Amino acid sequence: MTVSPAGPEAVIARLRAVGCVFAEDEARLLIDAAGTPAELDTMVRRRVEGLPLEHILGWAEFAGRRVAVDPRVFVPRRRTEFLARQAIRHGRPGAVVLDLCCGSGAVGTAVATALGDVELYAADLDPAAVECARRNLVPLGGQVFHGDLYTPLPGTLRGRVDVLTANAPYVPTDAIDLMPPEARVHEPHLALDGGADGLDILRRVIEGAATWLTGTGTVLVESSERQAPELVKALTRNGFRPQVSTSDDLGATVVLGTRHPVEVPDSAGEGR
Repeated sequence: MTVSPAGPEAVIARLRAVGCVFAEDEARLLIDAAGTPAELDTMVRRRVEGLPLEHILGWAEFAGRRVAVDPRVFVPRRRTEFLARQAIRHGRPGAVVLDLCCGSGAVGTAVATALGDVELYAADLDPAAVECARRNLVPLGGQVFHGDLYTPLPGTLRGRVDVLTANAPYVPTDAIDLMPPEARVHEPHLALDGGADGLDILRRVIEGAATWLTGTGTVLVESSERQAPELVKALTRNGFRPQVSTSDDLGATVVLGTRHPVEVPDSAGEGR
């Protein structure tokens, strides 16, 4: 589009004034997305007011793809690409993949795209997230269910899942008020609040996983590095062989459990 006479520098200055660290990049994206100067002004004003950039654009970049993200839906974080990468390493073409607390469906999108022909299922408790995830996953052959963790899944899926992922809420309740306004104001608390220690939902994911996994299936969850030891204990209690993988580049931690020892070679710089 044609920018106002003030040029892109004016947009950059407005974004910098409110603390946007990547003001130049954001300005470029907003200018490219706007159809008219008036639309651009509205988009920049919404960004200045604190609305997440992804909600304004209608998409987030995740694992090299644009994933649709609707307003009030949790914005997929870059660190969660590490969860997707780990899931891809433990998957294969033809695998049955289940993504719980799927949000926009970003993890499922990345896994299905990388592995190709997979049988993909996802679920979320938030109706807005389910609607958004369907936009992303149905074109890839995925099915998205509305409900609490395993509750809405078809019984025919029991014992068939090869890879089970969950980017469940893991922020301790008392820490939500310390999060940036973009998250605590514009994203649903349902997608953030993990209970007193942040692990209420992740424990439930682990406790129910064995029923749905194959004998050699893998469950993978994202957490903070500080929370990982408690999740290792939960996996061990539930009959899994636990492993913790981290990415220094992304500041990401993934805790996974296998039903039986299955050796998967680490990618360089992606696990320890």
